[in-house]
Amino acid sequence: MIADFAWIRPEPHGIQVVPADCWIDPSQAVANALVTHGHADHARGGHGRTVATPETLAIMELRYQTREGALPVNYGETIRLPGEVDVTYVPAGHVLGSAQIVLEHAGERVVVTGDYKRSSDPTCPPFEVVPCDVFVTEATFGLPVFSHPPIETEIAKLLKARADHPDRCVLVGAYALGKAQRVIAELRRAGHHDVIWLHGAMERMCRLYEEWGIDLGALRLVTDAGKDELRGAIVICPPSALNDRWSRRLPDPITAMASGWMRIRQRARQRNVELPLVISDHADWGELTRTIEDVNPHESWITHGREEALLRWCQLHQRRARALALVGYEDEDD
Repeated sequence: MIADFAWIRPEPHGIQVVPADCWIDPSQAVANALVTHGHADHARGGHGRTVATPETLAIMELRYQTREGALPVNYGETIRLPGEVDVTYVPAGHVLGSAQIVLEHAGERVVVTGDYKRSSDPTCPPFEVVPCDVFVTEATFGLPVFSHPPIETEIAKLLKARADHPDRCVLVGAYALGKAQRVIAELRRAGHHDVIWLHGAMERMCRLYEEWGIDLGALRLVTDAGKDELRGAIVICPPSALNDRWSRRLPDPITAMASGWMRIRQRARQRNVELPLVISDHADWGELTRTIEDVNPHESWITHGREEALLRWCQLHQRRARALALVGYEDEDD
């Protein structure tokens, strides 16, 4: 007999944990929120109480100036909520502080991943497989066409472009939370120890990562440099700055973009990207399906992304699954 899991209920604006009267990653302000990670489509301000890892709470404080009502939970620590619901935060491997939320109640276990990936990332602990009854997964890259290459390959392309064009700079568009710091950390791991230059919008999040022990090496602001000083340099900026007036101060930049969507050539052309870098902080198709096999749940719930293809894969493999009609989740933070 398969349980109906009536104590956890998907609603359009989030997943409700009924006995505890709380919500997971709600898209509107609630009295009690459990938050998986700091991206804006999962972490919002205005909740009465917010439970998250200390790193995620620090990110939320930086972004929303929220401090009251914050309840930090370390990885592996279990807290008991009202209604006899036990909650444990487990690494998701997505960005700094990201966590899967493991809920246990009445002998059943539900795991809500938020966003996650299985590939290595020097800026956060790796994803952990947690067997469960219901596995709630994303599907941002839930199509077979999405197979992310090893990040070492993409970083090598970036460094080669820089070496081949010493009179230009390489301008890399990357999202401010997670992607920018991962690209920087991977450049360091590849042996690039020169100064990396930042758009001003990237600085505070990079400093927060450093405060949490992530070594990003020498970082400076573009506003502190002359044009000639930036020749042969790597510059990190928000995607929105790639082609705006700000970039004109740079020496003939090679425009690059770090995103899983760079797998689609049309997306690269739309952004006038000269050097597409397929670097994602989300699981690709192979990781999504392998994770469902590894977790081996009684049932999978698919929150957002390309739900239809992953749902069909589950059906073809005789696995119970359903797509949730959640609102407010976006995939542009990749």
